[in-house]
Amino acid sequence: MALLKVSGLDVYYGSIHAIKGISFEVNEGEIVTLIGANGAGKSTTLNTIAGLLKPRLGSVELNGVSLLGTPAHKIVKQGMALCPEGRRIFQQLTVKENLEMGAYTGDGSTLNEDINKVYDLFPRLQERYKQIAGTLSGGEQQMLAMGRALMSHPSILMLDEPSMGLAPILVEQIFDIIKRLNSQGTTILLVEQNAQMALSVANRGYVLETGRIVTTGTGKELLHNDSVRKAYLGG
Repeated sequence: MALLKVSGLDVYYGSIHAIKGISFEVNEGEIVTLIGANGAGKSTTLNTIAGLLKPRLGSVELNGVSLLGTPAHKIVKQGMALCPEGRRIFQQLTVKENLEMGAYTGDGSTLNEDINKVYDLFPRLQERYKQIAGTLSGGEQQMLAMGRALMSHPSILMLDEPSMGLAPILVEQIFDIIKRLNSQGTTILLVEQNAQMALSVANRGYVLETGRIVTTGTGKELLHNDSVRKAYLGG
């Protein structure tokens, strides 16, 4: 059974039909990526799954349980975390306080252990644990946003544009961490403009154009698909 199942999703912004009946699934242990141009509906899809937007039609199920109408914080409790586009860290809080905020749905019994796991993944955060988050570099802020999302023990982690605005060497680091998280058992749904990197780590991918899924395949198939190469891979 799919860990995450999205069926016939229709989402509107006022009169704008942003998502048009899309369906896809993410199986346990996979990295699945949604790729497409700006405005294709990728972030809207993630925000709807996370309970931040309300679809007009369709269903979203996590572990066979419908998420529709469930408040976003309760969706986190059910095992889903969103690392949003633009990072959205708490700028005025320290690194450690940001991580503690990520654990707010838990009972606190494993807080220190969980923070140490994040520091193991992102040693830079441990070096800067007392630093005010708004003073971190872009790459460090992305690491913090991912670390904060992991504090809720998600069975599925949704990453929205994790490489945006980062230098190439940091993009490599972020994708190495995505692979490491996945190898440790975290299922990942990835939205990413860097289609080359996304498809190179993904088991499967879906290509969105103006709110519709137009192509699907394994990461490898999509990397070698002529129309995908022309549109998104500069080839």
